[in-house]
Amino acid sequence: MKIFNLIFAFVFISFSAFSQSNGAFETAIKSQIQAMQQIDSPESAQEVSNSFLRISEAESGEWLPLYYAALTKIETAFRFDVDKDAYFDEAIDLVQKAKEVSPNNSELTALHGYALMGKVSVDPVSRGQNLSPQVMQLYGTAINQDRANPRAVVLMAQMELGMAEFFGQGPEKACGMARMADELFRKESQKVDENYLLPTWGANTAKALIENCQ
Repeated sequence: MKIFNLIFAFVFISFSAFSQSNGAFETAIKSQIQAMQQIDSPESAQEVSNSFLRISEAESGEWLPLYYAALTKIETAFRFDVDKDAYFDEAIDLVQKAKEVSPNNSELTALHGYALMGKVSVDPVSRGQNLSPQVMQLYGTAINQDRANPRAVVLMAQMELGMAEFFGQGPEKACGMARMADELFRKESQKVDENYLLPTWGANTAKALIENCQ
């Protein structure tokens, strides 16, 4: 009986410690996701990215902190006057580290493509021929890894539209993918609650693409 009680106590304490640790992780991630919405400068973006990296150091088995740190880098490069190539490269490095934690992850594969698409946007004339196929391959892989991932689809739609405009082609394919992404975002929104930590961004991009298709 004493042995049973000792085992029970050990299991209970271990579970309690895990629950507290998991709760602290969720709280920290939620706080920084909210902070992402308040970014108004490269400096505030750096603070948020650094906070995600500190969470990652504390929770080395989690991929989400690295994901959000990379996403913050990418969005900063697109929004502000910074060394865009450096930011996109840093994002790719973070994504690669996250892939070591969570291989074959559609969200990470799509984010890798997003960062590489950013590098194309810096100099499309000289980089497009070499990097665009790599971007499309990453998006295609992300879709195959999870066909319910709307970010993989909307990012591919965005890339398709950019290439169509660059080569003077019609937007039909891109528009079709944007509508597909919009439907996937609608389905995703039905399962999101206040405790949802996974990525949900991109719905506004899908709607903007669809508006351009009218």
